[in-house]
Amino acid sequence: MAGKPTPQSRPTPLGIYDKPRHGGVTAIEVVALILSAIWLLGAAAFFLLSDTGSNTTGAEGLRFLITMLSVFMPIAMIWVAATAARSSRVMREESQRLQAAIDAIRQAYIAQQQGRDISKEPSVARKLDEIAAATRNTETALATFQTRRDGEPTTRATVAAANEDLGDQPTLALGTSSEDMALPLAIEDFIRALNFPETAEDEEGFAALRKAMRDRNTAQLVQAAQDILTLLSQDGIYMDDLRPDMARPEIWRQFANGARGRSVAALGGVRDRSSLALTAGRMKQDPIFRDTAHHFLRRFDKAISAFAENASDAELSALSDTRTARAFMLLGRVAGTFD
Repeated sequence: MAGKPTPQSRPTPLGIYDKPRHGGVTAIEVVALILSAIWLLGAAAFFLLSDTGSNTTGAEGLRFLITMLSVFMPIAMIWVAATAARSSRVMREESQRLQAAIDAIRQAYIAQQQGRDISKEPSVARKLDEIAAATRNTETALATFQTRRDGEPTTRATVAAANEDLGDQPTLALGTSSEDMALPLAIEDFIRALNFPETAEDEEGFAALRKAMRDRNTAQLVQAAQDILTLLSQDGIYMDDLRPDMARPEIWRQFANGARGRSVAALGGVRDRSSLALTAGRMKQDPIFRDTAHHFLRRFDKAISAFAENASDAELSALSDTRTARAFMLLGRVAGTFD
């Protein structure tokens, strides 16, 4: 039946893969057999019709040895050549099959990238959009139970409008902005925000992210991290899949104090070759990705310099295990920060 896998076939993601059939007698073996038979016949006729010569024991032994060598050595060389020719043919066939498989994989990958449905892809952008929507709903629900100082109830519409325009902060009396009046962001909240909420039910992650977005510098870093994580996810690179080698806190402090190059090479602990290769290729070919990556690296550099001044070694270690820090390790190594 057409399309049904045979005993010599096996299904693969690219269809039916026919196993190479190298068994049986080929033209190479037939030629080798003919040449061997011709040589044996010729050698037999020669030695049977030739003069026996000396009959001494030493001469007989030497004659027997020469006879064996002259008969079987050429036959051995014929079969060595036949084996080499067959191996060469097999290698050519396997090379052609491998090239065909690589071309099929490349075409399938290109087709998948062109026909990818964003709505079905578990991207970081989609997750963060859900987080933002849940955050607005949570703040709206909390604000329902609050009252203004003049006693008028705060309506849902008012809170929703305020949440929609996060960039336009109100100005307090005497020219003091709300950012100046905000409490400093706790180190625990800073670390938790850079790791982003785990799930839609991660209330602590949402709370830390809301606090971080009220701090201008942290909000800029979070936005830069969101942008680069979204772009990385388009190539199937997710920070949860990376298992980098963790650097010691003193290496992070050296980097925060301005050290670069091999002295802080331990920070580039990402060893995943596939992620490194895909990121390096995207960095060279996509100017938008390159600009976004460099903007993220600058923001992270500025943030870690300020963070290391007041953070303990344990807090530096916790920061290095966040999704944002892993993105920095990956991009820093590709950009040559640790070379």
